[in-house]
Amino acid sequence: MIGHPSLAVLFAGAVDDVALRPFWAYLQSIAHVQLTFRPEPPPDLNPYDVIVTADTTSGGESWDHLPPYVRAGGGWLGLVHLAAEPLPPLFGAQPVPAGPLAELRVMFANDRHSLTARLPDAVYVRARHHALQPTAEDAEIMLYADWRYQHSPVLVHRAVGAGRAACTTLHAYDHPVLQQILYRVLKHLAGQGSGECTLGVGLLGYAPSVGQAHGCGVEATPGLTLRAACDLKPERLRQAGQDFPALQVYTSAEALGEAPDVDVVIIATPPNTHACLALQMMDAGKHVICEKPLALNRKETDALVAMADRQQVHLSCHQNRRWDVDYLAIKQALAEGLLGDLFYVETFVGGFEHPCGYWHSHAAISGGTAYDWGGHYLDWVVSLMPSRARAVVGTRQKRVWHDVTNADQERIQIRFAGGQEAEFMHSEIAAVRKPKWYLLGTEGAIVGYWREVTAYEIDPVLYFHQHDIPPTEMPPDLTLHRRHPSGSIVAQKLAVPKRQPYLFHRNLADHLLTGEPLVAPLDHAVQVVAILEAAARSAAHGGTVEVLDD
Repeated sequence: MIGHPSLAVLFAGAVDDVALRPFWAYLQSIAHVQLTFRPEPPPDLNPYDVIVTADTTSGGESWDHLPPYVRAGGGWLGLVHLAAEPLPPLFGAQPVPAGPLAELRVMFANDRHSLTARLPDAVYVRARHHALQPTAEDAEIMLYADWRYQHSPVLVHRAVGAGRAACTTLHAYDHPVLQQILYRVLKHLAGQGSGECTLGVGLLGYAPSVGQAHGCGVEATPGLTLRAACDLKPERLRQAGQDFPALQVYTSAEALGEAPDVDVVIIATPPNTHACLALQMMDAGKHVICEKPLALNRKETDALVAMADRQQVHLSCHQNRRWDVDYLAIKQALAEGLLGDLFYVETFVGGFEHPCGYWHSHAAISGGTAYDWGGHYLDWVVSLMPSRARAVVGTRQKRVWHDVTNADQERIQIRFAGGQEAEFMHSEIAAVRKPKWYLLGTEGAIVGYWREVTAYEIDPVLYFHQHDIPPTEMPPDLTLHRRHPSGSIVAQKLAVPKRQPYLFHRNLADHLLTGEPLVAPLDHAVQVVAILEAAARSAAHGGTVEVLDD
């Protein structure tokens, strides 16, 4: 939806290189990138913005027409494998003999380079130590790896005539940050620049916790700046002004939509207002990020997608829990093949306590019990399953909490096109919680048990203060179970990444400003709404099977 220029990339050389496939898949997930694969570069290179050569040292005479292409304004990225042959002199660097396999700390030589925006200061990759030796005075070291108290260049860039060339010896094409860096290098080689500017953000709805969290996320993200907040309640606008003193406040959505310095609007209002407000903001030309769920039904999501297409603006859902460490650990375990083929996922959230008196508990506003946490948990399910949902069954229980309109418990069962199954349950009448996660694959299983954590603070008069951390905010205890060839089931704890804040906002800025892929694409948010709507329809008819359209 954002106006990023097309990037035509030709991969020449080892087109069947298994190691490169993750990077190819990453580029193919970006709509404006056009990939072409050839065993060797064709005579006419004019249709391409950048040429990428695999195993660049072994090109021979078939690549003789690449230097003139670069000097005339083209871009060339050379991937250097472990061979000892020299690189073409145009790159201004030559590889030295490769060293051993190691974990390398890789950093930008210039941490203020435009390509570094929102990337970590250092990344750790497992690769052979393979340094580049600059041979031209104008060769620019872009990336280096630490090696025995030396900075070993691993990505070198050089301007050549009207074009640019770069080469790298870093063979870690499955590393997500290196994929981002190489994509940005391709844009740079194509003369497209970094795409960096500053986008003004407005918050539509300022509930104290959600509004402040979004404001802090925006302020912590280079390329985004918090400009405005809008709410109908004066006390909330006063709080917004206290939290962010430079903020402009508005009392109507119309006024926010007319604000010239607001490019992006984050909608943080109750679900029954999401569609109408998102349509209003997109019609005003604003990019829109909407709290989950995106809407209450497919009619609304169809209208939202149509408006985004018509206005050529961005639309997505705030799926911040794509960065919850338990989900990331499960995603990584699946990518490593530890479960084999995933065929069953079960998730649960809830307990046994009185529902809140806020809008979350009232179906006309929230959509129903499953719409609240289900907006996150079903997003996880949709992203983990390899095929689309095809049929849904929903059931409800209303037995205890008669003062609220939400059901006490809702269960959603899903059948996918590939035969996989999933189940999500949200219960307010579960005296004992089921596991948060239960996944089955053809080679193993993952179980994630809730963790109840209480912190105590010493008080000299009252002895102590007790603070209970909500179980939904604590990473569960994740265990992988795999069948050993001996027939035994072996259990091990899953590796869990470090928790990092505001990664949703960083990914949003990467997408809007440089065109990198969204971690939580719009299509997934639309699928979640379709499942929720079908489950509500099924529950209203006693648990009928509801078939989903594409």
